[in-house]
Parts: sequence; C-alpha cells; structure tokens
Amino acid sequence: MNRIWLVIAVLLFLAWGQSAMYTVDQAEFGYVTRFGDPTVTHDGKDDAGLHMKLPWPIDGVQRVDRRLQVFDLPSTETLTRDKLGRTVDKTIAVDAFVCWKIPDAKSADRFIRTVGTPEQARRLLTPRITGRLAAVISNLPMEELIRVADAGTVDARSEKLRRQIMGLEKVGDDDPTPEDLQATVLKEYGIELVEVRLRRFTFPEAVRAGIAERIRSERQRKVTDYQSEGNREYTRIVSEARRDAAKTVAEAKAKRLRVEGEADAEADGIRNEAHTKDREFYTFLQKLAAYKAMLSESRDVLLLSSKNEFFDLLLNPPKSTPKKE
Repeated sequence: MNRIWLVIAVLLFLAWGQSAMYTVDQAEFGYVTRFGDPTVTHDGKDDAGLHMKLPWPIDGVQRVDRRLQVFDLPSTETLTRDKLGRTVDKTIAVDAFVCWKIPDAKSADRFIRTVGTPEQARRLLTPRITGRLAAVISNLPMEELIRVADAGTVDARSEKLRRQIMGLEKVGDDDPTPEDLQATVLKEYGIELVEVRLRRFTFPEAVRAGIAERIRSERQRKVTDYQSEGNREYTRIVSEARRDAAKTVAEAKAKRLRVEGEADAEADGIRNEAHTKDREFYTFLQKLAAYKAMLSESRDVLLLSSKNEFFDLLLNPPKSTPKKE
C-alpha cells in the first residue's frame, strides 16, 4: 500500500516538474509571469523553442498570437458632404475591414496588460476606427466616392482614404489636425494597425431612388451635351461643304468663261481667215447657218415662191474662186 502511494507521489512530482518546461512557437509570444507579475516575454520570431521556468503555480505562461489578425467592421451609415452647397448630401453605408498585429515583445507586454485577448482588442478598436471612418466620409462629396475611374486612380483614392482614416492625412483644408490613430493605438494597447481598407459602398433603401434619379439626370445632361456637340459639328461640316461647293462652282464658271472666250476668239480668227480667202462663199455659209437656226427653232410652215432669193441661194450657190498659182 505504501508502495502505491509512493508511485503516485513520484508521478505527481514528475507531472509538477514537467510544468517547468514549455515551448514557444514561431507564430506566438510567450508571456511568463511569476505570481501574476511579468518576468519575461519570448518572441517566437527570434526565441522559439524549449524554455524553462518555475513549476506551476509559481510561474505561468500566457500565449499571444503574433500573426496578422483581421476582422470586419460593422456597416456604418454616414452622410456625405456637398462642399459647393456647404450642406450634407446623401447617406451612404460603408463596409470596411481592419488588419492588426502585435509587432514585438514590448508591445505584447502592453497588449496583455491593457487588452488581454483578440476579442477584447476587436471591441476596443471597432468604435475608434468606426468613428474616424464616419468623420472622413462625412467630409467627402458623393461624387468622389462613387465616380468611375481606372485602376490606378482607384488605388490612389483607396490609399488616400486609408491615410485619412489612419489620421496620417487631413481630409480637407478646414479639417483640424487629425489624431494619428496608428501611433495612438500602438502606444495605448500595443497594437499595430497594419491596414484599414474600405470594402465597398452601398446605399440605404431610402436614398436609392434619389440616387437613381440623379444618375438619370446626369446621363440626360451628357446626352444633351453630345447632341449639342453633334449639332455644332454638323453645322461646321455643312458650312465648310457649302463654302467648298460655292468655291468649286465659281472656279468652274470662271474656267468655262475663259474657255468660251478663247474658243470665241479662235472662231473669230477662223472666220476672219475664211472671209479673207473667199468672201462670197463665207457669206453663203453664214446665210445657211442663219436659215438653219431660223428653221430649226420654229414649227411654222413657210410658203415661199420659187423665185425667192432663198431658193436661188440653194439652187445656185456661189462658186469658189480658184486659187491663183
């Protein structure tokens, strides 16, 4: 019987002595306390492995995750701002997420003293970040949040909003100097805010009809602008076409008059030469041309005597004078 109790005592002693050994993983901090007071903090990045301490209940070990922690902020509804009208604009709902971590052993000690657990960290960070997020959004116009842009512009806008939420950049000229939320949270809780990003913007049901009407009015304004621009372009093209056509017609008329003048001058020269060579035959041709023009342009029937000069001209045409050698 005594031997059994001895074995039990030895086993209990070994189990109690085994509590003096503990390991620290690379993904955690090992926070060692002695009667509740901290003695050492092991950073798994540089101090992972097996360690020794006094057995429980003298020394205790609390483990804190050193990896990146992520949680979603509750959807926040806030009013945007119309800077031109100096009034509030539409209500918008913002969804965002937060990334945080404990950067080093000193911060882990502060985290355990002031926060304790990741769940408590979430409860502490949510109202502070949500309040800053609402303050930033309420100083921005609706157009700046929902306008369509390319990928580079979207990334720049997201980075600007992140810095404003973190308190690293002012929202506007009339915005007071913001609190450096990143430095404050690190100093108070040992938490490093790695990232605060907006996930999406949505609109409450009450304002969606107004937003749709605003979109329609903007599209109609663009249609009007396009139509006005098209009409101006049409007027310009028609005006240029008419000017070019008038210029072409004027040039054609001038060319026609020039060609006709040259032709008339050449014809006069030919006629003068023909008249010089044989006057009677030239006179005969001129009369034929006159009679042809007279008869072709009239449907009247001419009753002429056979003794008329017209028949004499046809029956007895003048003879060409032979050239003298």
